[in-house]
Amino acid sequence: METNLTKRIKQLEKELAKTKSHLEIFYELTKAMRKTLHLEEISYIILTGLTSHQGLRYNRAALFFVNNKNKQLEGFMGIGPMDGKEAEEIWQHISAEKKDLYTLIENYHLIKKNKQNQPSFMKFIQSLRFPLAKNKGLITESLKGETLWVKKGNKQLKNDSLVKKLDLDEFIIAPLKIKGEIAAILVVDNYITKKEISKENFKIFEMFSEQAAGALENSYSFELTLTKAHTDSLTGLWNYGYFQYKLDEELAKAKSTKQTLSVLMIDIDDFKKYNDSFGHVQGDKALKKIGDILKINCRKIDIVCRYGGEEFSLILPANNKKESRLLAERIRKSIAKNNILNYKFTISVGVANFPKDSHKKKELIEKADRALYQAKKNGKNCTVSC
Repeated sequence: METNLTKRIKQLEKELAKTKSHLEIFYELTKAMRKTLHLEEISYIILTGLTSHQGLRYNRAALFFVNNKNKQLEGFMGIGPMDGKEAEEIWQHISAEKKDLYTLIENYHLIKKNKQNQPSFMKFIQSLRFPLAKNKGLITESLKGETLWVKKGNKQLKNDSLVKKLDLDEFIIAPLKIKGEIAAILVVDNYITKKEISKENFKIFEMFSEQAAGALENSYSFELTLTKAHTDSLTGLWNYGYFQYKLDEELAKAKSTKQTLSVLMIDIDDFKKYNDSFGHVQGDKALKKIGDILKINCRKIDIVCRYGGEEFSLILPANNKKESRLLAERIRKSIAKNNILNYKFTISVGVANFPKDSHKKKELIEKADRALYQAKKNGKNCTVSC
């Protein structure tokens, strides 16, 4: 028979092993979070840490951000299965491939490249929106700043919007602060296994969520600095440097996914005359107004840039030449019909397409530029494809 002392020693050894395991998890996650400052990558590392076998092992983890402008909570990213069948497939795959934390994190780059094959739970979370003004339930409570641990069978919450959408039973919600303000919430549960969350699990989660908030704050500051560095201060559009960087990225993506991509070069006709007549202050206002018209007419995935002076450039992912010409004409007509600062402006547009016109970035820009030059020669206020 075991003596009380032997039992106590075994219990202490077990607790020590658990503490060692948790410290190793935190060390590995901290190391992983130091590898990047990009918000999407940091978010994926946080959620992977919460769900992976090497991490805290929750079945599902989801991250939502507060959008104060639209007064809503928006789903940003989620990791986990939608149902038992998918869970079994995921876990068998991870086990068979012996995927560790870093390999799982690398998966994000594959997901990002091929959005059509995004995991179903990721898509589901990104589709969710919760109006903050109308919400009186768990979301409102969590945004007060307390981490909430909701235990099984809480019937009072069965009609809560978050509980209903995610089909939650036992779960934890943690608010995450950025710059002293609650900017996001983190939700975890064991949707498939129904494994109970222990007091120890809750404490570890609280510690982890504090680290996650710190990582997100660093990432947010980095993204803000990056955005400012790549934004044209006058128009609020992306600048020339970002156009060059993004065209490299989008071309690589188009090549790997075998999709088309178009580049538009746009020039305001006779803009020097306008500046000479009305002054540079008025000219700057006109540039901003025209930039706004470009943004209104483009899709969310299109990259609208001020190339320099009175010239703009657009990167249109997954757009063939015909579609690009239609967009160019829509923009051209929209500017021509608008009475901008009591003046009628017109633009000329040049269009070039990958892969039809070129596979190389430099040549693609040159061809769009030549098409723009031809539009000017043709009398201005028109679109020309190379």
